[in-house]
Amino acid sequence: MSAFFEELDYRPTPIGPVSLRRRRELRLDVDVFEIMLGDEHLMSSLFTASEIALANLGIAALDGVGLEVLVGGLGLGYTAEAVLAHDRVGALVVVDYLEAVIDWHRTGLVPMGTALADDPRCRLVEADFFAGAASETGFDPETPGRKFDAILLDIDHSPEALLDARSASFYGSDGLRALATHLKPGGIFGLWSDDRTDPAFTERLSGVFSEASAEPVTFHNPLQDRPFTQTVYLARRD
Repeated sequence: MSAFFEELDYRPTPIGPVSLRRRRELRLDVDVFEIMLGDEHLMSSLFTASEIALANLGIAALDGVGLEVLVGGLGLGYTAEAVLAHDRVGALVVVDYLEAVIDWHRTGLVPMGTALADDPRCRLVEADFFAGAASETGFDPETPGRKFDAILLDIDHSPEALLDARSASFYGSDGLRALATHLKPGGIFGLWSDDRTDPAFTERLSGVFSEASAEPVTFHNPLQDRPFTQTVYLARRD
């Protein structure tokens, strides 16, 4: 059995201290990895169904091979890992604001070790996703203006529950229109939310994109012994 609790890394960041910790969940007899921002939970290895669904739903909405995908928000890496599980994906860029999170993947501190850093299709980029979305140059510093077949975002808890005020304008119509310019025609924008579906946000997506939908993702919460529902929003550029 592993130690009951271990803090694997702790670092100050511009938006607060971030830490990676591992603890033993005695009720389930498993090790749980968690990313914390101060006292706030960012991600847990115990709940990954909706992060994986974000990748699978986004890729399923696209045709063709050699797909170019961008993931905003690295975390423990489950969305990126699920993207790379699709043979139709030719290239993946993962943008994360926190240097520490990228370091954890490069040094193998996370449960999947260095799998993402070692995959030749995947590149980890330290950058501000929201600044890239608002800019003309976009997300890839090696190819300014690069467009993607899919942009999949998992950073804030929801369009209303933000980690940092710098992302507030992104979820408005103007911010979403700016994001859409970085998609190829017919490209997919996918957004993870920790909350149930918000019809007002789906309607806002419909005002910017040619198609928009909300996909509830329900899974069993073993700590509460009941179902829990999160949401994946999908929108297609005209």
